[in-house]
Amino acid sequence: MTRLVALDLAGGPEFVAALQRTWDRGDAAFVVDRRLPESAKRDLLRTVRPHAIVADDGSSSRRSNPIAPSLEPGDALVVATSGSTGSPKLVVHTFAGLEVQARAVHSRLEVAPGRDRWLACLPLSHLGGLGVVIRSLLTGTPVDVIDGFDGDFVDQAPERLGSTLISLVPTALDRVDTSRYRWVVLGGAADPGDRASNVVRTYGLTETGGGVVFGGVPLDGVEVAVDADGAIRLRGPMLARGRRLEDGTVEPLTDEDGWLHTGDQGRWDEGRLVVHGRHDDLIVSGGENVWPTPVERALSTHPSVAEAAVVGVADPQWGQRVVAVVVPTDPG
Repeated sequence: MTRLVALDLAGGPEFVAALQRTWDRGDAAFVVDRRLPESAKRDLLRTVRPHAIVADDGSSSRRSNPIAPSLEPGDALVVATSGSTGSPKLVVHTFAGLEVQARAVHSRLEVAPGRDRWLACLPLSHLGGLGVVIRSLLTGTPVDVIDGFDGDFVDQAPERLGSTLISLVPTALDRVDTSRYRWVVLGGAADPGDRASNVVRTYGLTETGGGVVFGGVPLDGVEVAVDADGAIRLRGPMLARGRRLEDGTVEPLTDEDGWLHTGDQGRWDEGRLVVHGRHDDLIVSGGENVWPTPVERALSTHPSVAEAAVVGVADPQWGQRVVAVVVPTDPG
């Protein structure tokens, strides 16, 4: 029986070792979001129903939970994703799928275990942070894991640790100097503006095991389709096995032809995928489609604008009005 082991551990060498031990036993892992309040953490674990919990506060339990549903041999990871509804959905990944994704990423970035070293500094409960550890373990690439983002540590890691690779989100990247990293893998929110040549923007979902489109170009083995209405579909061996339901069964995420319908919208531009955003983010004003990201990008070029977010607000004449929420560079 493949058990599910919840890891409630701080980021660091012990986390990496615990994940490796879990996999060596043939079990699957679930990483607890340690930023959650204790009450929310308990609610999450009641939903996840792990067979055992490994914690660093002395409360570790390796005893089997009799009501915990078992997984299938080959399952490696369960990840909680809130999606668009806010209620946790549990996505099940296999070793085979994770390894395909890891090797495709390393092939694209030309990662050499004898030369490169990852730094993991994003939350390990999400694949932006955990994916770094997974890729390192599955490919034998050195990795250092810190317990949360620390700008000074990130700045100094290339010199102190020999770090050459890092995964960041735009807000974190804006706070650090990454010029000494060979590659910065950028995921998360849409990222307006120009970036240094060592920054590669990625597109992916929890269901894809992380980024599967790098710099607008799909990784090897990844198929991307953009329908006439702009809907993005993905297909490939790195897709999750499915979504675990309340009774423990795992339902497929794809249609009968193996396509994952992402809910995102985009287009091809000279052979590169341009992602506009979630279908729900689209603003229709006076019959015109307005995507928030290009408007936010234009606003962000103004020297008086530190941050900008664009939303649609109901309007009796236009259907929706385009409204910008702006943070000024000088609040005074």
